[in-house]
Amino acid sequence: MKKIPLLILAAGIIAGCKEKPKEKTHFEDSNVLAVKVLAVSSLDLSGNINATGLVSTEHEAKYSFKIGGVISRILVEEGQSFKKGQLLAVLNATEIAAGLGQSTLSVEKAQRDYDRAVNLYRDSVYTKEQLQNTKTMLDIAKKGRESVSFNEQYSKIYAAADGFVAKRMASEGEVVGAGYPVLVINEAKQNEGYLLRIGLTDREWASVSVGQKATVTLDGYPDRQIDAYVLRKSQTSDAASFQVELKLKLNNIRPAVGMFGKAQIAAGRAQHVISIPYDALVEVDGNTGYAFILKGARKVSKVPVEILSFDNKTVYLKDGLKATDQVVISNSAYLSEESIIKVIQ
Repeated sequence: MKKIPLLILAAGIIAGCKEKPKEKTHFEDSNVLAVKVLAVSSLDLSGNINATGLVSTEHEAKYSFKIGGVISRILVEEGQSFKKGQLLAVLNATEIAAGLGQSTLSVEKAQRDYDRAVNLYRDSVYTKEQLQNTKTMLDIAKKGRESVSFNEQYSKIYAAADGFVAKRMASEGEVVGAGYPVLVINEAKQNEGYLLRIGLTDREWASVSVGQKATVTLDGYPDRQIDAYVLRKSQTSDAASFQVELKLKLNNIRPAVGMFGKAQIAAGRAQHVISIPYDALVEVDGNTGYAFILKGARKVSKVPVEILSFDNKTVYLKDGLKATDQVVISNSAYLSEESIIKVIQ
């Protein structure tokens, strides 16, 4: 039997002990972006407009004296109701009576001067010009008395309509100037004339019209649903919204001015829309934006969408997506249409 040379045997053992080649690592897996997707929702969005506001009355006014003086009496308190024609406040009459007496004396003197001038004119002592001058002085004195008499009438404040006192701006014994507000009042006959003033966006304002029906719930009467309708639409906006006034149809309740209320205006038929979460939107600009939708198993497509409105954490779209689309709701900021994705739960 032939012996195998030791050198050849050693070479064979070394050759057999060589390591097997390592498998190649797939580095491309590190470029895959994990995302979550969600099927879009299709629904009929109510055409109603929801808004909040404060209760007021149809007419508000600030009552004041036409002339200045010392307030003698204020006959009503805050929150107190009054009737049309009721006396509400009075100025001290001393100065007013003195002025009225002075003007009466001036008229009497001017009348005597004129009567004397007439007699002297007949005797050819006074000229016609002198007679006319005394007649003018008499007329001026009479007009002065009329002015004082007119002001005397407005030294008292009478209610121009039924209502209640919202606020007292002055107190008895206080000196007030002409036109200074003494009482802030709200006109309301029984439970009529109450309004809910609400603020709407420009789009909501444009979609409502005068006479449109609404329902109102007041915080003071949470179990009562009050019928209402659009009474007026302001043609200018305040700092944040457009004002709309709803006329309340009250039965046996009388709310307080300033009470908080919620209104729902029936603005038309329901609208069919697509809804997606806020997280699905990217690059929003006004009413337009973009969203990534699933395209195949590992790719996405960036599509423009038209936004109709927002509600809590949901975006309602007017156009851009179909009911069968699936939108990306995570890691959207890192995506592009060249990205390779992996859908995770």
